[in-house]
Amino acid sequence: MREATILHADLDAFFASVEQRDDPALRGRPVIVGMGVVLAASYEARAFGVHSAMSGGRARQLCPHAVVVRPRMSAYSEASKAVYGLFEHHSPLVEGLSIDEAFIDVRGLERIAGSPAEIAARLRRDVRERVGLPLTVGVACTKYLAKVASGVAKPDGLLVVPPGGERAFLHPLPVERLWGVGPVTARKLRERGLVTVGRVAQVPEAALVAMLGRAVGRHLHALAHNRDPRRVRTGRRRGSIGSQCALGRSRRSPGEVDAILLGLVERVTGRMRKAQRVGRTVVLRVRFDDFTRATRSHTLPQPTAETARILAVARGLLASLDPVVRRRGLTLVGVAVANLDDDPPLQLPLPLDPSAGGALDAAVDEIRDRYGRDALRRAVLLHRPSGIEMPLLPD
Repeated sequence: MREATILHADLDAFFASVEQRDDPALRGRPVIVGMGVVLAASYEARAFGVHSAMSGGRARQLCPHAVVVRPRMSAYSEASKAVYGLFEHHSPLVEGLSIDEAFIDVRGLERIAGSPAEIAARLRRDVRERVGLPLTVGVACTKYLAKVASGVAKPDGLLVVPPGGERAFLHPLPVERLWGVGPVTARKLRERGLVTVGRVAQVPEAALVAMLGRAVGRHLHALAHNRDPRRVRTGRRRGSIGSQCALGRSRRSPGEVDAILLGLVERVTGRMRKAQRVGRTVVLRVRFDDFTRATRSHTLPQPTAETARILAVARGLLASLDPVVRRRGLTLVGVAVANLDDDPPLQLPLPLDPSAGGALDAAVDEIRDRYGRDALRRAVLLHRPSGIEMPLLPD
């Protein structure tokens, strides 16, 4: 029997908690971070139905007395670095999922640090006392179950699922607790009377595959039986780098959408070059006025981080959706580059092209690194807000 030595540590309402930490007047009050779109909401605001990704107007309707603050990404990045420092102080095996959550493996530390529950309690206390933020921790024998436990324990809690008690804990939970079950999958399951994880566990794998497709069906069948062999992995680099922009409900001209697309591609390729990564697959994601989504992708023959090459592909992908966009409008555009690899030493493709290799990108990056991101901007992006750049874990 596997021991419960995996911790899932998750900061509560991270952005909002940082704001409440730094401004005592906000403590105990509903706080919304983000003006046009909600980036984070304190638990006091969540009690009124406010949640992340909601429009700011809708959030203010639900909670008119909320305090709305502008995001401070540098403050969130610094807080994340401090918290991750404490994670790594308690165990060398830390797998970051985002800037505010991580898996931590504490196996083998009993003699020097105590039981996993004791380590989790000490970690929560250290984060509260040294960084000033609430942390919820779930402890279990698998990564999946530890994440579920932290979700159940929120906010500011600690929950240990003891070995042998996994199914008794997991099976009464609603199907939405299964990792990867969103609104569409949950509706399909509930329409068939599968309202709890235990009911899903009673369905044969073949029936789930027929209902949900091969990948999702097999995935949910395994999780419902708490089968998750994954170990905590350190030093894992991200598989894609992306950025997106919500456009609101007002119609945008093709020129405005193209300028937004250009800004997103510049941001993504700049991040790639800073991380010394190149990629082959360009992915475009859009959301229409009716909130349906579409994804298009194209894989290049050679990996690149050049803005011009990736922008050309992204523009082609967006053009392929033009008839749909004209009919149904556009409320969100996102660009990502996947199939990432380390940036190899420069080797020009044949025939030799002196303009290849991103010399222009390198010059722009150097100027921006030295004088700030807004020191050099494309003319089409002048007088346009650069948007919010979400902080990322170091790659």
